[in-house]
Amino acid sequence: MEAVILILGLLFVAFMALGVYVSVKVIGAAKRGVDRTITQARRTVEETTLRAKSYGQVGVAGELAQLRLSLRTSMRATQEALQAGVAEDGSLSESLGLFQRLSVHGQELDDELKRLEREPDRTTVASLLPGLKQRTQRITHSAESLRWAARDRARQFADDDLAALNTQIDVEAGALRHWTVEEPSAGAGAGAGAGAGGRGGDRARGAEAGEEGPEALTARDPRAQTGYPWQKAVRPETTN
Repeated sequence: MEAVILILGLLFVAFMALGVYVSVKVIGAAKRGVDRTITQARRTVEETTLRAKSYGQVGVAGELAQLRLSLRTSMRATQEALQAGVAEDGSLSESLGLFQRLSVHGQELDDELKRLEREPDRTTVASLLPGLKQRTQRITHSAESLRWAARDRARQFADDDLAALNTQIDVEAGALRHWTVEEPSAGAGAGAGAGAGGRGGDRARGAEAGEEGPEALTARDPRAQTGYPWQKAVRPETTN
């Protein structure tokens, strides 16, 4: 009895632990989903605001917004391209590591540009713009190099696979069209002609010699022929 109670207690504890584990996992997954949604919504709002500032404002504020928008757009496109390609091509993992190191510099630059947007001294900010533009161009150029290299690699693999597939299809198509037509040889045709000529000569000699041919076959009684299997044959007439 004590053993049964102990087993039931252990099962109860195991089920409780499993329930707690599943609950933690579900809550963690829900929290991550909410965080991703919030992050994506915040990113969309920021980019919409930057796009409005870059088109609607002139001067230092508009240039800063344009730099931030260009930086964020290039970095996000490169990240998506590398993350999508690394699942199929493991060699892109090194490129993804380089991009993560580049992302640190991009984040630092974006934070600096964001701080300068709130800077009241526009003269000082305007003097910093050439250096900021150069840093933005260097980062975006590196990001674009990684992105286009990954795309060119994927396109080259696709072209190679397509070329190999075309070669296999051509071979298979040639195999499907390969059939042999047997044509009668010249010797066989001559032999057949000689045999026909011999048989014709024999018949001619038999006719000249006055040989009688085979007796003519007696024609069938039309009334005895049946057109279909279920019809009865007509009985022949008898003479008394």
